[in-house]
Amino acid sequence: MKYNVRMAGVGGQGVVTASHILSTAVITAGGESTIVPFYGSEKRMAPVESYVRISDDPIYEIGEIMFPHIITVFHPQVITHGKSYTNPFHYGIKENGIILVNSRETIALPPEEQKNLDKIGVKTYTFPATLIAIETAGTDLATNMAIVGCISAITQLTNLVALDKAVKERFLGKGFVVSGGTAALDSVVERKFKHKQELMEKNMASVKAGWEYAMTKGWVMGKLTSAASTTA
Repeated sequence: MKYNVRMAGVGGQGVVTASHILSTAVITAGGESTIVPFYGSEKRMAPVESYVRISDDPIYEIGEIMFPHIITVFHPQVITHGKSYTNPFHYGIKENGIILVNSRETIALPPEEQKNLDKIGVKTYTFPATLIAIETAGTDLATNMAIVGCISAITQLTNLVALDKAVKERFLGKGFVVSGGTAALDSVVERKFKHKQELMEKNMASVKAGWEYAMTKGWVMGKLTSAASTTA
């Protein structure tokens, strides 16, 4: 199985972070992945895209994804305000593809666009990622983590154990060692670690909630395996 995932959002939502975590989790689970982020001036609410290829076979392509199997819309303005480097935002989506929109309500597309998507069997799923993030992590900053969990469940190319490792690597980092120096310095490092630990746990809670939401809705595209369904 192979999926081309085009992630589209705006600055400040952690689109690139989400793509890195998804990619790392797939590799950790034994798959293959490549990512290419794309954004202009780094400022909030500016368009951001990231292209993620994930597969259980070798990947030889890299670069912009013109023909995605899955498009994730992190912010409704990607659709309503055209905040996307790819216009229309659904350009190139493959037959029987999936569009995952972070919204509590369905966003209507122009009738002709919707008709063309219906012709090729594209499914549009409304996913309240921001609401889930607030409920599970207490902040909308975990919206990207809910989306990662949802996409991971849809593709079934990774699992919650690998996602947990990927989130830890992102937020705790490698080689985090408590200082062997003064007690005061040790205390500062310990507090910093504790803060990162709490941050990681909240983000992982959003990942799990996103995964469970997709599973409950029956959105799985990939082949469900015992390895993919492993829980942390």
